[in-house]
Amino acid sequence: MLINNKKIAIVGGGPGGLTLARLLQLKGADVKVYERDFDKNARVQGSPLDLHDNSGLAAIRNADLLEEFKQNFLPGADKELIMNDQAEIFFSDHDTKVEENFGHKHFRPEIDRGALRKILLESLQPETVVWNSHFISMEKGNNGWIMHFKNGSSAYADIVIASDGANSKIRPYITDIKAIYSGITMLEGNIYNAKETAPNINTLLKGGKIMAFGNGKNLLMGQKGNGDIGFYASFKANENWAFSNGLDYSDNSQILEWFKTEYPEWNHIWHELFKSAENFVPRPIYCMPLDQTWETLPNLTMIGDAAHVMPPFAGEGANMAMLDALELSECLTSGKYNSLKEAISVYEKNMQKRASVAAKESVENGELMHSENALATMLAFFNGH
Repeated sequence: MLINNKKIAIVGGGPGGLTLARLLQLKGADVKVYERDFDKNARVQGSPLDLHDNSGLAAIRNADLLEEFKQNFLPGADKELIMNDQAEIFFSDHDTKVEENFGHKHFRPEIDRGALRKILLESLQPETVVWNSHFISMEKGNNGWIMHFKNGSSAYADIVIASDGANSKIRPYITDIKAIYSGITMLEGNIYNAKETAPNINTLLKGGKIMAFGNGKNLLMGQKGNGDIGFYASFKANENWAFSNGLDYSDNSQILEWFKTEYPEWNHIWHELFKSAENFVPRPIYCMPLDQTWETLPNLTMIGDAAHVMPPFAGEGANMAMLDALELSECLTSGKYNSLKEAISVYEKNMQKRASVAAKESVENGELMHSENALATMLAFFNGH
């Protein structure tokens, strides 16, 4: 096997990085995951993930973790309401959607990010994850790489795999191609103990998801397994909006006034989101060029957002990362290739093609969802399914 007696470092412990570590350990590889979080108890932000049968779930099956996934997914969390800005319901599948339908190509079970991380962490050998390892830089050494971390530590690996997200610090060692701003920014908020703190929105959600459209803007939200709510105000804006608008993201009253000004036609029922939330984070949405390629290296590659950040409007981000992990692990361990460079090259070429298709769909969906006709367009799409 190409990776026999090789030390493999995965930088970043998101779904893609941890899935890759699990798949490689099943083949006997020597793997460490270097993760910037202080420890495994770090709070995982963001809405639940929906895993797709041919990507995220395929990786879970190959990692021999489907039973654990079934015990932790959120039945009913994929149920959808589509509303207008007045919170009037135009589409609901709450009465028709089957709660568990594993094996059906359109079944996209939801799981909390924290629950998925726990499943993956518990599947790894002890001491696989090196916590509090915030990557700073690396240089070539001994046919591999010597990595340096913010805490002052260093580590050697024969092969380094970047799984460190959209702002990857390792990507520049591979290519100087940069992501392009999509024209869309999202303002993320999280509501804890929503039953008490946001009772009206909590009742509307009923454990599922809401997409609300009006005047070229969106509100997107989903309920987590513990009852918390993750939500996003999504809108067209200048690239530097997040840092030039004068908003204090820790001040709910300021953010509520911003919403009332920017979403003036929207019903006051949505105000509860902005009164109740914590941790507002602005997220300018980027996308890698659809035609990106680079010269393959023999001991360095990347997966997930580090390789192909894309807008979230097709639900492909985590799924692509986990499929990257599956395909890269197969290339490195299949015995089909004569060298590491050949194995990595086959993986990268397939990944670039596949990610380009997903990114194109994500960009196009983003444009449709932020158009004046967004509600009609999304209704036509969902009713078509």
